[in-house]
Amino acid sequence: MGRGRLPGGFMAKVVACVVLIAAALVSARAQVAFDRPGGDYMSVPVVSGDPEDCALLCERDRRCRSWSFSYPDIEGAKAVCWLKNVVPARVPESCCVSGVRGAGVIEPRIEGVENSIDRPGGDLRNFELKAGDGEEACKAACTADNKCRAFTYARPGYTGRQARCFLKKEIKPPRRKAGFISGVVR
Repeated sequence: MGRGRLPGGFMAKVVACVVLIAAALVSARAQVAFDRPGGDYMSVPVVSGDPEDCALLCERDRRCRSWSFSYPDIEGAKAVCWLKNVVPARVPESCCVSGVRGAGVIEPRIEGVENSIDRPGGDLRNFELKAGDGEEACKAACTADNKCRAFTYARPGYTGRQARCFLKKEIKPPRRKAGFISGVVR
């Protein structure tokens, strides 16, 4: 073996370890639109309405192994953080964000969509969305209107009982705000 060379197979082992660590980090992220039913030992209202605050509560409690965050379902209601002493299997559920201890909230990046962002002001018009319509319906309404340059979608419970779509005639600066999704169309 020459000077500076590694024994055969060593690099393959290093690469395998790096791949395993990367896979663990990806699976440790919080999952948007998933719940983890069961194992609850405490529920706490989340005044901010932000799932990151729920993840932080779990981090600070030694008993917590996983958590589920429920968005408010009506205006005036509070979001709720459910702390769990086990890691239940996740199930698809649009009302929730869930994760395991040690996992922050990383929302998926979708081109043209800004999660947890409000763009206040510059409104062209706003309207209530039908039950079940999400940010895609709000974005589509903006795309279909030649005067619309940007949009903001408010989840149910953040501005009223139903979701609300704000179409913008001006592109205003983004502001972090839980429960809102925005995007620039043109």
